[in-house]
Amino acid sequence: MNQTVFITGVSSGIGYGLARQYLDRGDHVFGVSRRTPTGLECENFHFLSLDLRDESEMKKTLPEFLAGVNQLNAVVLNAGILGRIGDMKDTTIEDMKKIMDVNVWACKSVLDVLIGLCKKIDKVIAISSGAAVNGNRGWNGYSISKAALNMLTMLYARENPDVHFSAVAPGLVDTAMQDYLCEHETDTRFPSLESLKSKRGTTDMPNPLEAAKKLIMLFDSVENHVETGGFVDIRHLPEFSQM
Repeated sequence: MNQTVFITGVSSGIGYGLARQYLDRGDHVFGVSRRTPTGLECENFHFLSLDLRDESEMKKTLPEFLAGVNQLNAVVLNAGILGRIGDMKDTTIEDMKKIMDVNVWACKSVLDVLIGLCKKIDKVIAISSGAAVNGNRGWNGYSISKAALNMLTMLYARENPDVHFSAVAPGLVDTAMQDYLCEHETDTRFPSLESLKSKRGTTDMPNPLEAAKKLIMLFDSVENHVETGGFVDIRHLPEFSQM
């Protein structure tokens, strides 16, 4: 049976890959991002250009965009930003707020609208990161935002027992984010960057379309891999990491 899926950040990267793979198998995709994606145009793709940081605009336009949609089989909170790699002491509060606005508070705003709007939501998947738990030096605001996203997911799970919530780390994916990371000058303070550079162009860092295939397989059965509200890293699940 075809599914109806809502995805944020569909213009590029993982969000684009997920939208493409869902559409290819016949699902209906409602995608949101600031920039209009190319290559997804089809009858089953519905797109809304929206800055997720604009809460008032979101509350106005999302109900119109989803008019007539009573059930969402999956909500994927994918949109996110990295920020700059550097030490905490060199990171301003303003920079941290920008990251939190996109990676955490926009997700809250989206959830509040969707939960109030749709009669039934089967599952919500927040795209998290290993950075939420590993505490590697240099990742500062991104790590904090993803850790906060994990907790946000858990709290919403407690409030909505009929919806399965999960925070999923997708592993390394070759996106525009990796462009910035791999072009970053070598700095002995941040050894995780050198590890990333060494994996680009290998099977350890698939492109978004390849990564999306595995992610959707996980999403379809996520209830079997993590309790509602929990966090899981796809790299720690042998049945997916070895594919």
